[in-house]
Amino acid sequence: MSAALGVQRVAVVGTGVIGASWTAYFLAQGLDVNATDPSPGAEERLRQAVAQHWPTLERFGLAAGASVDRLRFHDSLEDAVSVADFVQENGPERMDFKIELFRRMDAAAPPDAILASSSSGLAISGVQSGCAHPQRVVLGHPFNPPHLIPLVEVIGGERTSADTIERTMAFYAAIGKRPIHVKREVKGHIANRLQAALWREAFHLVEQGVASVADIDTAIAHGPGLRWAVMGPFMNLHLSGGAGGIAHVLAHLGGPIEDWWKDLGAPSMTPALQAQVSEGVAQELGTRRTAELEAARDTLLLNLIRAKADTGTLD
Repeated sequence: MSAALGVQRVAVVGTGVIGASWTAYFLAQGLDVNATDPSPGAEERLRQAVAQHWPTLERFGLAAGASVDRLRFHDSLEDAVSVADFVQENGPERMDFKIELFRRMDAAAPPDAILASSSSGLAISGVQSGCAHPQRVVLGHPFNPPHLIPLVEVIGGERTSADTIERTMAFYAAIGKRPIHVKREVKGHIANRLQAALWREAFHLVEQGVASVADIDTAIAHGPGLRWAVMGPFMNLHLSGGAGGIAHVLAHLGGPIEDWWKDLGAPSMTPALQAQVSEGVAQELGTRRTAELEAARDTLLLNLIRAKADTGTLD
């Protein structure tokens, strides 16, 4: 399907955690991937990461022609992007770095290639400022890990064309992602802002001694987090209203909700608070290893995504 949209070869620029996950996903979708990263040992680490992700992607179901053998690693950025139909950039979160990187990619990539950034918070208007063809530069922000989580936030900058937005949305949808078009540039985009709101209150509750780190994690993971994994905040509110739906909920709980908003905290990320939270996480982890938790998380995510698709109702 992706080839029908004019994309057969993707260049992945920057192959750390996010870039490696993207690489594995693109390969699983039957695409050719040109990868590049200047870090010493980057190719070996990338191939190891792809091999680690591959069994999970096989359980998802591979597209026709999908193969790890379609990965090519390039030492030169220009070589990697020179024959790409689509570029997914995953470099450091520094505006000066991004501007220069995109200037180089724009000079080397084919005229019709889209240049997308995975940036978590930088404004694409700034990123595209050094490009001769800024109309083809767009944000394509994934949610970690990209090889599992469907969400991609697509945002144009001041000089991004409507055609680029449309083609980017169509490409991500064609390879099984759930792209959303964020209509205005805001710090942190959408999903990270929503996460930040929750983190802010979680850190506040720890700082104020209301609950332990472990109990706050339990409150989400075994409470509203289960519903949020099924549908979003507005749909959950709607279902809470019974026959009257969200209008009934807001009419009866709008006032109390506003009171809660006014009482939410605004903690500062002091060294003391960082240490307190770090110690709380260490206690919660106990003897469990991070790799063990990641594997269990990924298995549950895979099962959940499949289950949601099988309902035919929860999109």
